[in-house]
Amino acid sequence: MPEMETAEFETDLSLFKYDNLERLPERYRGLDEAERTARIAAARETLGDDVVVLGHNYQRREIVEAADFVGDSYQLSVEAANADAKYVVFCGVTFMAESADIITDDDQTVVLPSMEASCPMAGMAEALQVDSAWAEIDAATGDRTVIPITYMNSYADLKAFCAEQGGLVCTSSNAADAFEWAFERGDVVLFLPDKHLGENTAHDMGIDDRAVEWDPWDPNRDTEAAADADVVLWDGYCQVHERFRVDHVEGVRAEHPDANVVVHPECRREVCAAADVVGSTATICETVADADPGETWAIGTEIHLARHLARWHPEVNVVPLCGDACMDCNAMRQVDPNYLTWVLEALADGNERNVVEVAPDEKRLAKVALDRMLEV
Repeated sequence: MPEMETAEFETDLSLFKYDNLERLPERYRGLDEAERTARIAAARETLGDDVVVLGHNYQRREIVEAADFVGDSYQLSVEAANADAKYVVFCGVTFMAESADIITDDDQTVVLPSMEASCPMAGMAEALQVDSAWAEIDAATGDRTVIPITYMNSYADLKAFCAEQGGLVCTSSNAADAFEWAFERGDVVLFLPDKHLGENTAHDMGIDDRAVEWDPWDPNRDTEAAADADVVLWDGYCQVHERFRVDHVEGVRAEHPDANVVVHPECRREVCAAADVVGSTATICETVADADPGETWAIGTEIHLARHLARWHPEVNVVPLCGDACMDCNAMRQVDPNYLTWVLEALADGNERNVVEVAPDEKRLAKVALDRMLEV
């Protein structure tokens, strides 16, 4: 396993971390909804309180209907930690299952239904890549102290790296608080991996003119641009939220003149500026839940959440900001109900499939980064 240059633990690229994860067996690939719904129910009855199923907001209808809890990634990890269940089946992506493993008890086992459910944005800031860039970033910012902040949407080893370098983790709800925490302890924030959330946070704090991007893939990048910066934004992004454009906001308002627009802060700065409300998936859910009957809300996030909100709140006219076609998260899509059926039936038979377990050193340090977040 590769050694880190500036951190005292070993790690590997995310593609090679979990060689125990398996593909869906052929016999599970042709199940229809009625059959898998019945089989999921039967497996859950066998398992009883030994299992808790977590469904991220971006999962499809069948998954959230089978889940004990539905919500944001960190919120779901907290629910898992508060549960007495022996098994935690996390219907989300790899970094979410890792976060659950970090904060749950050692006698709880975290299962990720699909080995292919890997967030592209998390993969844009691998810890080994950040580690190799750290000295260059440190040199570019001179004698000023750099504090790294990683978004929750990152792998456990990057969370651990940030902890070892004096930094912490943040969510989309508390990013500004994390920035303030970092500035109390240093001079420059290195924000990873989502440049849009970082830029939107810097804008809200009135320091976006002091922010620069850092492109780790560009060998000819302008390192001098970071010399006077207060915020260095790693060049990563969510492939769902980056697709939204101001044209989509204008288009939905032309079609629905009374529409309000709520978008996620992973969207581009100009899209957030054009929206009425900007907030996490929890904020988006609360906004629609608090809307008056008959109001129209255009939802600027992953399409499945927009569909859920339309079902959950039929009194509100919920429309996706960009129609049905362009906002599907491919990583979340990998966790389909056939995968859920498979891992639950395996657990009911006494077999653990697709267990996600963070290495001890990473787990300990990543927990430090999360604990620091809880302090802000």
